[in-house]
Amino acid sequence: MSFGQRLRERREELGMSRAELASRLGVSVSAIGNYETGQNAVREDVLMRLFHVLDVSPNFLYQDSLSGKEFVCSGRERNLVLRFRELSSFGKGLVEQTAESLRAYEAELERAEPAEDPREIPLYRSPAAAGYAAPVFGDDYDLIPVTGEVPAGADFAVRIQGDSMEPCIPDGGVAYVNRDPLENGDVGIFWVDGAMLCKQYYRDALGVVYLFSINRSRADADVVLPGDSGRSLVCFGKVMLRKVPPVPGR
Repeated sequence: MSFGQRLRERREELGMSRAELASRLGVSVSAIGNYETGQNAVREDVLMRLFHVLDVSPNFLYQDSLSGKEFVCSGRERNLVLRFRELSSFGKGLVEQTAESLRAYEAELERAEPAEDPREIPLYRSPAAAGYAAPVFGDDYDLIPVTGEVPAGADFAVRIQGDSMEPCIPDGGVAYVNRDPLENGDVGIFWVDGAMLCKQYYRDALGVVYLFSINRSRADADVVLPGDSGRSLVCFGKVMLRKVPPVPGR
């Protein structure tokens, strides 16, 4: 049973009309219809209210359609699914290609014999301009050993060009990245409408995402993404820094 079918089943079980559910969620009746038929994905802010109004756990609506068992989906995973649905065809293709590359890479690691040599990670060497990064998962990288100045928990590294992240990451410096979830104030590597950026992350209570330049003389390179902007945002990982300055204006 699909997400939309479970939504309709639960609504009808509660004796609630589409109009009543729409009113309680603050959306249109046609939006409810689109959710139930699978034509549109539910926005993240509406999704949280939906769980409350229907009095169900988040995973109830994401049960495995083949086995009928509950598909355990974390909040982070749900957010990724929702953001994936908002991407263009190009963006979805990039994410799918990245996922396949990572799966192949991890499978290769599992097949490899244990070695005494230090672990290696890719250092992507295609810089872009003014605080941009380019972690394109292809051939454009060098393997570097995880020793010395390379943090033990790093999954990959990106060379940064431009001064927008100084003094934390100088022009030409290397950002070491892991895949830990981001919190407000963390620095991450992002894909925004086809451009790769290294920025400081902040999300406010209204769901507006701010990507800040640490070097405030380069505030012109900040990016603001309202929840209804329709723009594509993907986070590739968290930059590992010893100390990060406070979020501007917070």
